[in-house]
Amino acid sequence: QVQLVESGGGLVQAGDSLRLSCTSSDRTFIRYAMGWFRQAPGKEREFVASISWNGYETSYGISVAGRFTISRDNAKKTVYLQLNSLKSEDTAIYYCARQTNAFGTGVGGPYDTWGQGTQVTVSS
Repeated sequence: QVQLVESGGGLVQAGDSLRLSCTSSDRTFIRYAMGWFRQAPGKEREFVASISWNGYETSYGISVAGRFTISRDNAKKTVYLQLNSLKSEDTAIYYCARQTNAFGTGVGGPYDTWGQGTQVTVSS
């Protein structure tokens, strides 16, 4: 069973930066697009970013475009999310996920494997 483990969350001030990491146990990690999602208290889960299996294509949610950057290191089986210019409304639990089908772009999902999440709290 594939496991995804997120790390890097924390409490920061508005305007600060964080880098989240998601490491996979999957030896076929390189074949799959990956995504980041977030969920704030009382709100629905929101798409944040995705990256294709080969790293050539990325996609971002409207609320984070231009501030967040997704990347991947296939040798380390890790996907990253760089969060810059953080705002209080970025406060949420951030989850990484693996797209269901191999060799995808990440756009539109579906995603069937999820991590446990890492908390990001931004104080204003």
